[in-house]
Amino acid sequence: MIRRRGRVAAVLVAAALVLAGCAGLPTTGPVTPGMPADAEAGEPDFAFKPDSPQPGATPEEIVDGFIRAGTGPGSDGRWEVAREYLAPDTPWDPNAGVTVDRPGDRIFSEPAEGEVVLTLAPVANIDDIGAYSPAEELSADLPFQLALQSDGEWRITEAPDGLVLDTSQFSTVFRRASLMYFDSTWTFLVPDIRWFPAINAATYIADALVDKPPAPWLAASVRTAFPEAVTLRPSVPVEEGVAEVVLDAAALEVSPDILSRMQAQLTASLRTAGNVSTVEMWAGTTPLDVEPAATRSTRVNSLPLVRTDDSFGFLSGDQVDTIELTPAIMQVDAAAIQVSPDRDFAAVRTTGGAVVRVETDGDVLEFDQRAGLIDPTVDPSGYSWSVPRDAPGQLAAFAAGSEQIAIAGAWPEATQVAAMSLSRDGTRLAAIVVSGGRASVQISGVIRDGNGVPSALGEPSLVLATLPAQATSVAWVDDVTVGVLTGVGDESELVELLVGGPAITTDAPASSAQLAGSQGTWRVKDADGGLFSKRGATWPQTSAGILVLATQQGSPQ
Repeated sequence: MIRRRGRVAAVLVAAALVLAGCAGLPTTGPVTPGMPADAEAGEPDFAFKPDSPQPGATPEEIVDGFIRAGTGPGSDGRWEVAREYLAPDTPWDPNAGVTVDRPGDRIFSEPAEGEVVLTLAPVANIDDIGAYSPAEELSADLPFQLALQSDGEWRITEAPDGLVLDTSQFSTVFRRASLMYFDSTWTFLVPDIRWFPAINAATYIADALVDKPPAPWLAASVRTAFPEAVTLRPSVPVEEGVAEVVLDAAALEVSPDILSRMQAQLTASLRTAGNVSTVEMWAGTTPLDVEPAATRSTRVNSLPLVRTDDSFGFLSGDQVDTIELTPAIMQVDAAAIQVSPDRDFAAVRTTGGAVVRVETDGDVLEFDQRAGLIDPTVDPSGYSWSVPRDAPGQLAAFAAGSEQIAIAGAWPEATQVAAMSLSRDGTRLAAIVVSGGRASVQISGVIRDGNGVPSALGEPSLVLATLPAQATSVAWVDDVTVGVLTGVGDESELVELLVGGPAITTDAPASSAQLAGSQGTWRVKDADGGLFSKRGATWPQTSAGILVLATQQGSPQ
């Protein structure tokens, strides 16, 4: 069986920087070209073939060549060319993690007693399971010990484990994949982003899904159909778009319902390999003829959902197409609106600061009467979530006709929460929190029972980025991308964050006040009621007279 924990690490860095471009820290900087957040790269046009050590190379050249050889994992993922720079029997684990650095910023010290120190400017760090995090340090030193060999050539005798890869090569060497798990109710598929070598990506993906756990921050919030007794055979060949996933014979003992869920996870996950359209699942030599389990989509209407002076609904040109909630919403002086997936209720913050639940039958319930509440959010299990700005630990969920549920483990170190929004599958809560005087964007897994009743946020939270300026709004554009509005007045910016990857920052319209995303499109409303849609790096105005830009949490089944 392929053991791939460290390989995921190498992968994550590389594809992360597909989005980040070739320069800049992951959380700041100008717009740089790259893939859209919901796009999947195809197979690479070429594979890097690192140079082997050259005769007479100096110690600095040997270390430099060794680092550069990290771009070539080889067909078996053993980084054989890199190992040519090592003395015989020198231990080195390329799968221990990755440091991503800026190209052109490496400095090699003069050799002293056989040691060469590489100083670099890290962009991101990847741990041993492939989890991406922006680098906190401005520089890092990596020591290498070398010795002359019997043939008179220098070779490395001690090297730090892991890889060093610069941002300019990752978009062709690595690719993004989404490992798909179920939510607690077996209703939605939930993505866990990883990064893998583009070569043999299907094997990496299947191995991670079948034989490895989810990321720690997400593990308590998702479920997998794969029993512990079921393991993957060594490789996943792909021919003409068909991936053959061979499990051991234990899969023959699995019930049809579980097999169907396994097939759903594999099919959705392997489609992110770039060259897979169909997945065949086997138990040893026995084909498992099952259909993927049905799951609920998180897609939403591509039109903006807005409140105007005289209506509420989907804006198409100059026309507002009303929905069943429209009469009830028009009774409320709303400042923020989030509509449930079935459009049977909405959580609303009024201009007076109250948070209310608005039902299609016209009922308006003030479900949280605490002071200083931020905009509420809703989930697919029928709960409205609310929290006071200056009391993050008092996060609570409310269901119609029931008492509130205190959500345990809510941002224990935070002193303030500025905004929050649940993912449309209900498994992840994005929030802008302040801790130690610094604002950051954090994603927390939501812990629920099998009926979807929430109880806690998982630990640890995933910190996506620190924010250099005041943040006013947070929203999901799809299942893997969160957007944040920062700044005030003419300094407004949109920070797009991949959940498990880097950030891209672009200018936003002046005085941007509300943010919403649908089907890969970002929209903002400014303080004067103008509605703008993001097109590349520009924001053409599409409408005016908008009182509230509402958030869709799904579409009716």
